[in-house]
Amino acid sequence: MKKNMLFLFALLISVVSFAQQERELKLNNDTNLIDVTYYHDNGVVSQTGAYTLDGKLQGEWLSFNTDGNKVVSANYDNGKKVGKWFYWNDKTLKEVDYTNNTIVSINNWTDSSAVAQRN
Repeated sequence: MKKNMLFLFALLISVVSFAQQERELKLNNDTNLIDVTYYHDNGVVSQTGAYTLDGKLQGEWLSFNTDGNKVVSANYDNGKKVGKWFYWNDKTLKEVDYTNNTIVSINNWTDSSAVAQRN
């Protein structure tokens, strides 16, 4: 019963946070997380990631523009920003390193660098 209540709470948070976006939610029994995919109005995936059962962002989150190109790769641990985050735009890749929600370092690359590829 408690697990169902937590799932409903996480679902409610998702609905409130992204009320205008199409989404798919699925409880992953292997990880005990709620996997979620959000979609742009044109049907292209907007974001993918997971929530803990108490509604906190967890693990890798990816964001895509309306053309389906990856624009952000982020990492969360129990709702806190951690690890390397990558932000792509037309000409650069920005790497922001987080520890416990705090920025530790920032690096930038141009699109001519192999590191800046969106793989």
